[in-house]
Amino acid sequence: MIKELAAVAVGGALGSAARYLISYAWLAGLTLGGLPAGTFTVNVAGSMLIGFLAETLNSSMAVWLLCVGFCGGFTTFSTFSADFIRLVKAGNTTGAVIYAAVTVALCALGTIAGAKIAATLR
Repeated sequence: MIKELAAVAVGGALGSAARYLISYAWLAGLTLGGLPAGTFTVNVAGSMLIGFLAETLNSSMAVWLLCVGFCGGFTTFSTFSADFIRLVKAGNTTGAVIYAAVTVALCALGTIAGAKIAATLR
């Protein structure tokens, strides 16, 4: 368990640093039709990367380091996307669609709720 935790921690740190470099250094201030280009780019790239890695990695330690750690630190959207694909591959397409819709809706509502709570505490 300690080796796996260390792999996740190292991968997460590298993924978070990569997210910062892409979103806030390289693409800072750029938009795609008013939408944040950095976040969009990281989410799409991270989703593509976790899909590729999930299909090609043979080592559980590499999965901990790269999928859970790096991709998790780079973008949690990649993990959400991988879970969606796992449901589809398992034949649970309805569950996958419900999972996606509910996750997006509740996360957006959660963000709004968290912001409102923070505003009332100020």
